[in-house]
Amino acid sequence: MNILVVGLSHKSAPVEIREKVAFSPTAMAAPLKQMLELPDISEGVIVSTCNRVELYATSREKEGAISRLKDFLADYHQLSRDDLDEHLYDYHGEEAIKHVLRVASSLDSMVIGEPQILGQIKTAYGYASEYKTAGVILNRFLHKAFSVAKRVRTETAIASNAVSVSFAAVELARKIFSTLDDKTVMLIGAGEMCELAARHFVNNGVSEVLVTNRTFARAEKLAEEFQGRAVAFENFQDQLHQVDIVLSSTGAPGYVLPAEKLSEVIRLRRNKPMFLIDIAVPRDIDPRGNKIDNIYLYDVDDLQGVVQANLKERHKEAAKAEAIIEEEITQFQQWLSTLEVKPTVISLRRKLEDIRQAELQKTFSNLGDLGTKERKSIEAMTSAIINKILHKPTSILKDAQNNSDGNLYIDAVRTLFDLSEPSVDPQDKKKQDND
Repeated sequence: MNILVVGLSHKSAPVEIREKVAFSPTAMAAPLKQMLELPDISEGVIVSTCNRVELYATSREKEGAISRLKDFLADYHQLSRDDLDEHLYDYHGEEAIKHVLRVASSLDSMVIGEPQILGQIKTAYGYASEYKTAGVILNRFLHKAFSVAKRVRTETAIASNAVSVSFAAVELARKIFSTLDDKTVMLIGAGEMCELAARHFVNNGVSEVLVTNRTFARAEKLAEEFQGRAVAFENFQDQLHQVDIVLSSTGAPGYVLPAEKLSEVIRLRRNKPMFLIDIAVPRDIDPRGNKIDNIYLYDVDDLQGVVQANLKERHKEAAKAEAIIEEEITQFQQWLSTLEVKPTVISLRRKLEDIRQAELQKTFSNLGDLGTKERKSIEAMTSAIINKILHKPTSILKDAQNNSDGNLYIDAVRTLFDLSEPSVDPQDKKKQDND
């Protein structure tokens, strides 16, 4: 059985294409059902996010099944297959397994190490489970993907360095203050980036938020969101000595905080450190403030530098993650081969046993005067012949399940002996689901 992936992502398609093939998260029953009705598709899961749409499926037949999945994606969204083809990618076998593990571990994301994609795949799997389109193989496979993603986050530092400007500010503050639990933040201005950075600070434990803005009503509204306090813009400098962290983004044509004022503030603070983040362009805070002892001033370019350095660190950690994924691919393929071998051996034995019984009946009907002893002797002999015939193929199949070309042997046996699709005994299926 093959695991198949058909899809597109931010790497292969622009947003105007991605939005056309997106599936509504509140209406997954119909597309999942239609996907499973495709010829040769045994199981299916649909992952649909702002950055990717991917179909995960299982099928014994590769090329035709992949083509039908592409047709389904185009037809469901009433698009031309020809127009869609240039943006689509497809994988099967080991490549498909590797791709999904990389996606779940956020190695294929726009920002390496971001945590959202894992939750999105879990949601997609939840729908497939609800509508019963994920079976033994995709159940096991996606649980493997979840455990691999967890292992990558545990054993590497791929998500430990901030790669957004707003969170980089929090990371720098931690280095300056060690803890943010007893710190006070002041927002000068109420711009979107400033608000986002403040939200990160609140989520990381700052004790109080002050907000000042030229429009006092806007300051009051934002302060209410953070359960903080609004400060009149004309008076905010008088309260700076109470503040440990300043986030400034006003759009003012000149400095709203001159260096001379910062010198006065640090004296009032008795030289307690103060961290200032100037997100504004043009800048709000006089850069000469950086020369003042215990003033730590960063502008947007400084923060971008931190982000780029952190991205480099994430890419280094990604190499460790890739090694983990290679190891896990081998383990999963061994399980997948085992899943195929047992039903194949059972089907082969059943096929030969049916032939043996049919030929025995013919023989016994032509030799009607045979006694019980003779009949048992013939049955024992034919049974021994079947066992000897099966011994070598069974041994080869069991050995091959640990090799990368194991599926070739399985497919050859099924083709040569015209075996039906492997069936899994209910007890075996229960055991496989719990493995």
